[in-house]
Amino acid sequence: MRESQSEYSEICLPNDANTLGNMLGGHVMHLVDLCGAIAAMRHARCSVVTASVDQMTFLHPIRIGELVLLKSQVNRVFRTSMEVGVKVWVENLHSGHMRHTSSAYLTFVALDRAGNRVLLHPVVPETDEEKRRFSEAAERRAYRLAFKEKTKTDSGQTA
Repeated sequence: MRESQSEYSEICLPNDANTLGNMLGGHVMHLVDLCGAIAAMRHARCSVVTASVDQMTFLHPIRIGELVLLKSQVNRVFRTSMEVGVKVWVENLHSGHMRHTSSAYLTFVALDRAGNRVLLHPVVPETDEEKRRFSEAAERRAYRLAFKEKTKTDSGQTA
């Protein structure tokens, strides 16, 4: 699991912010997707596409001039898909104060050059933290698959 760990950072600039001076939530989500994809590609060593993003909560705003730090790693591999966890931190570069601002779990599917799914080799959890992430990823996957099935069943109904 450790070999997939990735980091990505970016300063919040005015072009990334809303009228309140906070980074747009959609931009944060874009960065989460990028950092997650880097970890997924490090594991798969091929192209990956985003299949799903679990709930994302914004705990603290990211202000113009602050540094956004993202960390990701593959939590578990299933067959052709894998779950990647991404954590977002914000650092005030003047004070050095850091806060956790967001977390998300993403599912990526590995594809070859022709767009066909690729079988992935499993990850091996070594630390207690990695073992916890590995176990919890299976529970989240069961929930995602059940939700996907329910969505298929409900798709014929009108809102």
